Amino acid sequence: MSGVSETRSLGRGSASPGPVPEGQIRVYSMRFCPFALRTLLVLKAKGIRHEVININLKNKPEWFFEKNPLGLVPVLENSQGHLVCESVITCEYLDEVYPEKKLLPSDPYEKACQKMIFELFSKVPTLMARLFGVQNKEERSGIKEELQKEFSKLEEVLTKKKTTFFGGNTLSMIDYLMWPWFQRLELLELTEYITHTPKLKLWVAAMQKDPAVSALLLDAKAFHGFVGLYLQDSPEACDYGL
Repeated sequence: MSGVSETRSLGRGSASPGPVPEGQIRVYSMRFCPFALRTLLVLKAKGIRHEVININLKNKPEWFFEKNPLGLVPVLENSQGHLVCESVITCEYLDEVYPEKKLLPSDPYEKACQKMIFELFSKVPTLMARLFGVQNKEERSGIKEELQKEFSKLEEVLTKKKTTFFGGNTLSMIDYLMWPWFQRLELLELTEYITHTPKLKLWVAAMQKDPAVSALLLDAKAFHGFVGLYLQDSPEACDYGL
């Protein structure tokens, strides 16, 4: 069973949801979006009361462009009508507005270190996206090689730090920001991509034990069904399995 919000997505012609209730925050999401998962993980990890509105990214509601002109998720909205877009910005915003259980280090150097690690990770989402729909064996093995190079850089970080997580001995913001793409390695049965990086493999295992991560696991069958329809540009993709 998936831990992500199982409500059907809103599409073109749907009514815009009303104002956000006082004391709550709303996240506009999509069940299979790795960027939105970052925000959901931070909300869950910090224990923030929130509601999820899923958006049909293949058939976007007209009103959604008023929330984010780019039409992308995630978007946060609070009861004052403030809107925050872009996954990393939403996560940092949540960490500041809800200071209990801080996920970002307060020390400027430690914070800079997390941002530098994030830069090392930056090519992974694009490479993973390229894997979808690539049937050509040669092209796939080229992407695999590129991904393994990127994973080696992350392995080096963990080797130097001698810690389980990227920010230290406890899980912090950087781990949540990277996790959604490693969850997809598992779902796509591509875990052999990290066999050459034992520390990274141990990190993946440690992440899977985290309550926020395990609460937001995706169902593999639903994910594969979504990918198949998404690649066909089907408006049914975002609601696959509901």
